[in-house]
Amino acid sequence: MNATAISTRERTDLLETLAVHRGFLRKTAEALTDEQARLAPTVSVLQVGGLIKHVAATEAEWARFIVEGPQAVEFTPEAFAARADEFSLLESETLAEIVAAYEKVAAATDELVRTVDLDEDHALPEAPWFQPGARWSNRRVITHIIAETAQHAGHADIIRETIDGQKTMG
Repeated sequence: MNATAISTRERTDLLETLAVHRGFLRKTAEALTDEQARLAPTVSVLQVGGLIKHVAATEAEWARFIVEGPQAVEFTPEAFAARADEFSLLESETLAEIVAAYEKVAAATDELVRTVDLDEDHALPEAPWFQPGARWSNRRVITHIIAETAQHAGHADIIRETIDGQKTMG
């Protein structure tokens, strides 16, 4: 197999994996009212609407990292404070708005996956959970986005099942 075929196959695999996990996350919100999407029915403060909002914000941030480098991502106390409402569907927001915003973020990320040099890398921003001087390739950033989406889709599935018994699978 030549390099172009491998690259095309890899990109297809990344896009399909993203689509599957995004689909699981979106499914957790199907037919929920805004009020239900704001519920936090487990011992966690997580809610379906807030998780979708958070996944969209996180994906957009890592996509900016791919394009702009480490200055696009901040892990400071001030940055976390500014994102305090990210895990909540606020009264001023609707689930439909959050899902539509997520779709726009997903489309932009998908375009990056199709076009970006997967081997290009950037130094990671300073954070206690990253080794000093560590670098991630664009490929690694995309797999991180996939992992974040899958993890939070699982959280949302548990919350949805607690709300009304609906499950993403099974």
